[in-house]
Amino acid sequence: MKKLALIDKLIATINSLVAAILLISFLSYYISPNTISLISFIGLSVPILIIVNLLFVCYWVLKLKRQFLISTIILLIGFQHINNLYRFKEKKVLLSTDVKVMSYNVRMFNLYNWIEKEHIDENIYGFINTKKPDILCIQEFNPTVKLGFEYPFKYIKVSSENNRFGHAIFSKHKIIDAGSLNFSNSGNNAIFADIVIHKDTVRIYNVHLESLKISPTEDYFNQKNSEKFKIRVEEAFKKQANQTSLIIQHEKKTNYKSIICGDFNNTAFSWIYHQLKKGKKDAFEIAGSGFGKTFDYKYFPFRIDFILTDNQIEINNFKTFNVKYSDHFPIMARINFNTQTDNTQ
Repeated sequence: MKKLALIDKLIATINSLVAAILLISFLSYYISPNTISLISFIGLSVPILIIVNLLFVCYWVLKLKRQFLISTIILLIGFQHINNLYRFKEKKVLLSTDVKVMSYNVRMFNLYNWIEKEHIDENIYGFINTKKPDILCIQEFNPTVKLGFEYPFKYIKVSSENNRFGHAIFSKHKIIDAGSLNFSNSGNNAIFADIVIHKDTVRIYNVHLESLKISPTEDYFNQKNSEKFKIRVEEAFKKQANQTSLIIQHEKKTNYKSIICGDFNNTAFSWIYHQLKKGKKDAFEIAGSGFGKTFDYKYFPFRIDFILTDNQIEINNFKTFNVKYSDHFPIMARINFNTQTDNTQ
C-alpha cells in the first residue's frame, strides 16, 4: 500500500468522523430518550450515515486502499440496521385467506390545502377502495369529510378540542371491543380494536406517536433554526418514550395476539421502535422491498410508519404505495393466521 496523498488523508479523516458518528447513532436503538435525548436526535441521521459510509467503502475499494476497513467494520457492527434500511426482494405469497391490513396517515384529507390539488379526499378514498384492505388504520382522521367507502365495523376517536382531528379503525371483520389510550398533554393518541378474524381474535393498535413537526419545506440547518429544532425534537422524543411505555403496558393486559400499526414519528433505528417491536415482526423486514420510505421528505428515506405483528402471525406480503395524497405514504401487509397452504388470488 502506498502512502496516502494529501487529499486522501483529508477524506480518511472525514471518513473516520462520519464512521464514529454512525457508531454513536446505533446507540439510539438501546438508550431511551428519557436517559439521553441527544442520542435519539443523532439517531435520526442513521439512514443517511449508512449510505455515506457505504460510499466511503466503495471509494477506498476502488482505490485499493485498506482505509475501506474504517467504515466496513462499523457497518458490520450495525448490520441489523442495514437490514432495516433496505430490502432487496419482496416476499409475494398471495393467499385467499390473507387478511389485508393497511395503515395510512391521511393528514386530515388535506383539510388545510397543504397539497395544492383538488379532490384529495376523493383520491384517498378511491385509492383505498382500489386496494380493498380488510382492516384499515387511519391516523389524522377528519370525521367532517364525507366517507367514500363503507365498512360494517369501525371505531373512531376524535379530539375533543376541535372535532376535526382523530384516529380510526375500519374493519370488514367484527369488532367486539375498542378503546382509546388518551395520551396526556398531546394531540396524538393510540386507539385499539379487538377484531374476530376467522376463529381467532386479534387486537389491532392504531398508533400516532408525538410528532416531531418536521416540514419538508423548512430549512433546519441554519444556526437560528437548528437549535430550536433540536430542542423541539428532543422534547418530542421524551413524549414518545412515555407514550410507548403506555402502549406496552396496555398491551400486556391482553391475551390476544396483537398487531401495532401506525405513524411512530420515528425511525426503525430508534429506542421507540425497538421497544414496540419486542416479540414482534416488522412486516417491511419480512416481506417488503427497497427503502420502504413512508414520509415524503426530500433526500432522506424516512420510514416512520410501521405494521408490527406478533411472531405467531405469518406475513406474506408488504407494500409501500407511492401516492402523494398526504405527507405520508400508505402501507399494507397481507397476513395469514392459517399455516396451511391455499389457492392464490
